[in-house]
Amino acid sequence: MQTDKLTGRAFDDEVYAVVAQIPAGKIVSYKQIARLIGMPDHARRVGRAMASAPAELPCHRVVNSAGRTAPGWPQQRELLEKEGVRFKANGCADVVRFMWEEIL
Repeated sequence: MQTDKLTGRAFDDEVYAVVAQIPAGKIVSYKQIARLIGMPDHARRVGRAMASAPAELPCHRVVNSAGRTAPGWPQQRELLEKEGVRFKANGCADVVRFMWEEIL
């Protein structure tokens, strides 16, 4: 992927290309996506891109580094659980077992 600065739509498109490839039953962090597109310090920007992502993308598979789901989106956990992702007692997805390590 590109290592120069990505701006606007190009950044979002790179994020969406990664998200489109996340397999069912796996999760990826905002930080991982930012690293993959060559913008390692832009995890929050990835989050903003996710907020306006096309409906057909599996956005529910993106969590924070600790496995926390997006605030204000209770269906995210339900969608992940339907795919077999398990959650710990603290409410975070089990990143050790379900993080997509074979990422691109």
